[in-house]
Amino acid sequence: MQPSDVPYPTDAERRPLAEDCRRCPELVSSRSCISWGNGPTDASVVVVGEAPAAGDPDAERWRGGNLTGMAYTSRASGRKVRALVADAGYAGDAYYTNAVKCHPPGNRDPTAAERANCRPWLHEDLEVVDPDAVVPTGKHATASVFALADRALDGFLDTVLDPVETPFGRVVPVLHPSYEEVWRSRLGYDRAGYVAALSDALDPDSR
Repeated sequence: MQPSDVPYPTDAERRPLAEDCRRCPELVSSRSCISWGNGPTDASVVVVGEAPAAGDPDAERWRGGNLTGMAYTSRASGRKVRALVADAGYAGDAYYTNAVKCHPPGNRDPTAAERANCRPWLHEDLEVVDPDAVVPTGKHATASVFALADRALDGFLDTVLDPVETPFGRVVPVLHPSYEEVWRSRLGYDRAGYVAALSDALDPDSR
């Protein structure tokens, strides 16, 4: 699937966990809105992003989670990740959320404290959906997901596409969409091979 062909999620798929959250003062002052999870709550897979970027107010629909209030709804990263998950066999069967649900100022990385403050929301996402597998995208999202399983992240690239069984499902980290093209080939994959490896890692019958 081409990213341009990815269907945009409906407002009915958005699942706010609270009307407001003020645990991180810098994020409260930086965000336009909270970027909550979206998708079917009986999905087999939960995709966990890092945090919403500032977003593109000039985009027609795919303006990004900071402006839409829904994770992974940007023209670039959002559509790219959704296309990857669809091609791996989970079109319409994935729930999208973020480890940190508010836009960090200047598009900086979320801090460890911000990730910890937001972790209860992520835990609630996982409890509600109860997926078979969790796909964190990038280092910070993987660190947050691992922390919920009381695991430390020691060398992110070594974890990519390497399934880890946890109490809340099989965790299969993937590359952050912004760096996928750079690192994918260094890991020995073209896109077709990367998609196939993700599909195999998510399928419990493939191992």
